[in-house]
Amino acid sequence: MGDYVFKVPDVGEGVAEAELVSWFVEVGDQVTTDQRLAEVVTDKVSIELPSPVSGVVVSLHGSPGDRLAVGSDLVIIRPNGDGAPPPVLESIAPPPAAAEEPGIEPAPVDPANLEQAGSMVPPTRPMATPPVRRRAKEAGIDLSSIPGTGPDGRVTHGDLDRVLGDVDIAPSSTVTEIPVVGIRRAIADHMSLSKARIPHITYVEEVDVTGLQKLRGVLNRDEKKRRLSILPFVMIAVARAIEHHPKVNARFDDDRGVVEQDSAVHVGIATQTPSGLLVPVVRHAETLDLWTCAAELSRVSDAAKEGKSAPADLKGSTISISSLGSLGGIVSTPVINYPEVAIVGINKVETRPKWNGERFEPRQMMNLSSAFDHRVIDGWDAATFIQTVKGFLEEPSTMFIGNRPEAR
Repeated sequence: MGDYVFKVPDVGEGVAEAELVSWFVEVGDQVTTDQRLAEVVTDKVSIELPSPVSGVVVSLHGSPGDRLAVGSDLVIIRPNGDGAPPPVLESIAPPPAAAEEPGIEPAPVDPANLEQAGSMVPPTRPMATPPVRRRAKEAGIDLSSIPGTGPDGRVTHGDLDRVLGDVDIAPSSTVTEIPVVGIRRAIADHMSLSKARIPHITYVEEVDVTGLQKLRGVLNRDEKKRRLSILPFVMIAVARAIEHHPKVNARFDDDRGVVEQDSAVHVGIATQTPSGLLVPVVRHAETLDLWTCAAELSRVSDAAKEGKSAPADLKGSTISISSLGSLGGIVSTPVINYPEVAIVGINKVETRPKWNGERFEPRQMMNLSSAFDHRVIDGWDAATFIQTVKGFLEEPSTMFIGNRPEAR
């Protein structure tokens, strides 16, 4: 039986490449069917690829961070025969050298110190950064005489300080290089695309949510139902406002010069996850009641946080909402989820004094910080849309009885 060549699969419509995030196997490993081989990411979706056969890993193609074309070789596996033991592989490549930290000088190999048979490991110099080596040389100190306390026995400035008795030296610092790969790189690329292509206009408005907070309190008394955050109310207010301002519910294909205005409201919810910021989608928000909206919001956001989102749950939004909850600050400048043309940002709710015409009184206030694609949405359209959202939130009953509140 010949070797099995496992190729980079087509992980989504229109996807031409996938980024390799990590390997779960090494050359020479025995694997079984459905065992994890590698993790790849595309379009913000992280996917673990299982082995289609049992056998021994012969070769791996690519390193974490590489972008591999769909259909290219990924793993070559030598299948096991029926009942036959796994084949013994000869070395395919020399083992990789130990990873060296940036700025660490490797120890040279002195051939004179090697035995003729080549079985001895060549001696190595103590590990140290170039500045530490230079300082030790200037002080006439042999680094091999100093026990290193740094990672892997590295000699540090502190170790030299103890030898020299020099306590007046400036503190040392280290720089850690963190590769931007996987979902983090996909997020970075998407944000860069949005800011590079979209001229943002930001509009901030304060909203009196005293009545909305009171309504939430009443609805949350029912312990049999899911507790409601303010977010489902904002989603419904946005969906209702779009009925009167359909321009904001769109995507702009600037390559073709076409605005795709959608009749359905698919709301993207900016969600912080262990992998970074993702935008799962609540579909057809215009058809959902408050409780269904809250349940669907919880489903897609929980799946994103757990890394279990289906590819369809992270695509197709027509307008997005961004919220940092109690950390939301008083003003933000949200980045539009390209290629959409609008995003509504929710800031924190806080008590502020408001003049009621006769006296100041404490009110629960919240700012909406929203951004729009100024190529498609004029300032007037942005302002009137947010004023309509504000009207629904300040008179929450109007979201559910079909009336449109007057802008204030």
